[in-house]
Amino acid sequence: MATVELRFSALPEHVRTARLVAAAVARRSGVDEAVLDEVRLAVGEACTRAVGLHQSSGISAPVRVLLIEEEKQFSIEVGDEAPRTAPGEKVPGAHGADDPDAESEEDEMGLAVISGLVDDVEVTAGEHGGLIRMSWPNTPPAALVP
Repeated sequence: MATVELRFSALPEHVRTARLVAAAVARRSGVDEAVLDEVRLAVGEACTRAVGLHQSSGISAPVRVLLIEEEKQFSIEVGDEAPRTAPGEKVPGAHGADDPDAESEEDEMGLAVISGLVDDVEVTAGEHGGLIRMSWPNTPPAALVP
């Protein structure tokens, strides 16, 4: 099992780099060429969401992306450190947007896009941040025989 870890400052201009790295690692791990656009779009959406959550919460920690190559699947985990609470409850110290309902709708829209692109997706969130785990089947390239 090979893992690539990418961390980047929560700035929108770094999302493109994360998408390019994810697509390159997915291709190398054997993800079907026809699926690579979905990988790029889903990673872009997940990273954009994480960047937005960091910025709206005033978090300076980097966004984390793990690219995990396993025997029969390729997974990507995008993690943020934005605390989540029960609906309607305010996060202490957060610099949230003026309209939390609009922010919530945007968040839900991003998750809907990801769910539409990826068959195997899992979203978790808590007081220490959130994680989106996405997986695709792969067929690793055959080992080179000398």
